[in-house]
Amino acid sequence: MGLFDIFKTPKDIVKEEIVEVPWHILARMEQMDEIVEQSKTKPVAIFKHSTRCGISRGVMKLLERNYNLTDEQLKLYYLDLIQNRDISNEIAARFKVPHESPQMIVIKDGIVVHNDSHHSIEASHLERFI
Repeated sequence: MGLFDIFKTPKDIVKEEIVEVPWHILARMEQMDEIVEQSKTKPVAIFKHSTRCGISRGVMKLLERNYNLTDEQLKLYYLDLIQNRDISNEIAARFKVPHESPQMIVIKDGIVVHNDSHHSIEASHLERFI
């Protein structure tokens, strides 16, 4: 504890403890082919998030709080469903996974190996695919 730590609020202390999640934004259809290729060398996860949904927001906050993987271990994509519904539809069609929100899809070697939705989404589930 440093000399000036006495001036920190509990919120400041919590912010220091949070590890920033290495999100990659999925916002272009062309990225779908890139994701398939990337999944051949390391697992890729896509978090489908609705910015209008309180459940989705809560699940995302919990995921961020508990996420502890590096970008080298797993590539984590964030998809804003409101802005990119066409990409969500492509994910459902290409990988044969029905659309849900929020949803976490893990891809290895070009195929879906895991799919969670709503309150089933947990950061610890991703560690199994490393």
